[in-house]
Amino acid sequence: MTTRKVLRCGTVFPGCNFVSHGETDAEVLAKIAEHAKNAHEMAHISSALRTRMMAQMESEGGEKGKH
Repeated sequence: MTTRKVLRCGTVFPGCNFVSHGETDAEVLAKIAEHAKNAHEMAHISSALRTRMMAQMESEGGEKGKH
């Protein structure tokens, strides 16, 4: 059984309610990058921001940073 991944945008952009779900870290990050581009007018995700996002990513069971 594959553990799905979850990233809540509000953990990086306070006040945002968007939630990205996916089977892999890459899938979740691609979805959140597209959201950040459209909702937060971010053309690029820096490596520092990507690191923050990875630290906030959870398994659907709720454990952060376990990828």
